[in-house]
Amino acid sequence: MSTSPSPEEREKKDAEAKAKEAEEQAKLPYKWTQTIGDVDITVPVPGNLKGRDLDVVITKTKLKVGVKGQPPIIDGTLPKEIHPDESTWTLETLSSPSSGSSTSSKEIALHLDKSNKMEWWPHVVTSAPPIDTSKIQPENSKLSDLDGETRSMVEKMMYDQRQKELGKPTSEDEKKAQMLRKFQESHPEMDFSNAKMG
Repeated sequence: MSTSPSPEEREKKDAEAKAKEAEEQAKLPYKWTQTIGDVDITVPVPGNLKGRDLDVVITKTKLKVGVKGQPPIIDGTLPKEIHPDESTWTLETLSSPSSGSSTSSKEIALHLDKSNKMEWWPHVVTSAPPIDTSKIQPENSKLSDLDGETRSMVEKMMYDQRQKELGKPTSEDEKKAQMLRKFQESHPEMDFSNAKMG
């Protein structure tokens, strides 16, 4: 008897996990987004702060963000390495929703350039609650955006996936069959009637 959850149970479990993840992320003192190549973080801070009031340290493996003289807002080890020389931070003034208000708010905007541009991060720092990276829907990209080697690898993977879906041989299966045919042609004296490909 199968013990795997039904599609409805799986959907419910996924929805619960997504809600828990959203709640955990909402509690963080910052917001963050990522693409496959970089991470962007915004940290709200009081509107009276200037750049010199901040303590921001970006290294290959660590991130520290805070206001001088106060406990850091973010302080921890990054899940993967970044290029610190390509990573930046700025202090930005946010336009207040009610234009009559004299108090403005600010945010620290950080841009981290990932060293490995082929993987998603589960969190900004390893001490933060992780997200389920298997549920990330990447932005659409065009095959023409990829370099030649990556493009041919992706095209081969797409071809093989289509072939499997249609129940047809993959490019690897076709290559094996072609090698067997060549071997059979060069050795007509051998009996291949019971040969199995596997």
